[in-house]
Amino acid sequence: MKTTSTSTPLLKNKHAVIFGAGGAIGQAMAKEFAVQGATVFLSGRTLGAVSEVAADIHQDGGIAYAAQVDALDEQAVNAYLDRVVQEAGSIDILLNMMGPQAKDYGNSTSTMELPLGQFLLPFSTLVPSQFITARAAARHMVQQQGGVILFVTAIPGRGFANAAAIGSAFGAIESLLRCLATDLGRAGVRVVGIRAGAMVETRTIQQSVENAVQRLGVSKEQVVSMFEQRTLLGRLPTVADTARLAAYLASDGARTITGAIVNASSGSVID
Repeated sequence: MKTTSTSTPLLKNKHAVIFGAGGAIGQAMAKEFAVQGATVFLSGRTLGAVSEVAADIHQDGGIAYAAQVDALDEQAVNAYLDRVVQEAGSIDILLNMMGPQAKDYGNSTSTMELPLGQFLLPFSTLVPSQFITARAAARHMVQQQGGVILFVTAIPGRGFANAAAIGSAFGAIESLLRCLATDLGRAGVRVVGIRAGAMVETRTIQQSVENAVQRLGVSKEQVVSMFEQRTLLGRLPTVADTARLAAYLASDGARTITGAIVNASSGSVID
């Protein structure tokens, strides 16, 4: 006997806010969350890219709104999230994907040669931005007695050659995650992280590949193959892989997970 299989979207009736939604990972997250039933509120420092993402989601039958918000501007972030709550009634998921480019914080530069300014850059941009947006969302989530704050870091947070700046910043963000989970758990707010591997669709990894091509004198394909061989699974994660995992972690199916960082690096690092 044939039966019709139906499944409820993971994030049905959820309201998700994504800062930095114009980048490769932010776009993938926004589209996956929308596919899974969430209404998504997308923002970036410029409106163009996030408007395109919102238009794509609308075209596919989802609900998305785009706004221009600087995730380092505390007052602007607070005002934006206040508006979201006024319009939607709640903030159920918060994700911040903003960040400087790999070339800006000195990836591939030896720690012995890394200028102090480059080392400090992610601590003056990436880390405070994550704090600003997470705290602003947490204030609303505590009042509504529920919500999920998601962080995405990467393998340099576990130690990686010639990546002292971003590696140290990711370590700080992962510590912030644990502190927030401790502070917010009794209010029903979960704080969860993903430690991602090298996703070749992202600007950061594309820059890293280009640096390796110039340094080693090999092709892009050879560099990507080298990255793959460094993983236990022999393959790299994609932005779609990471987005699907994020949707699950933000869903009620992961209701017992908080204060944890999921290693989604294909085995690039081992916890």
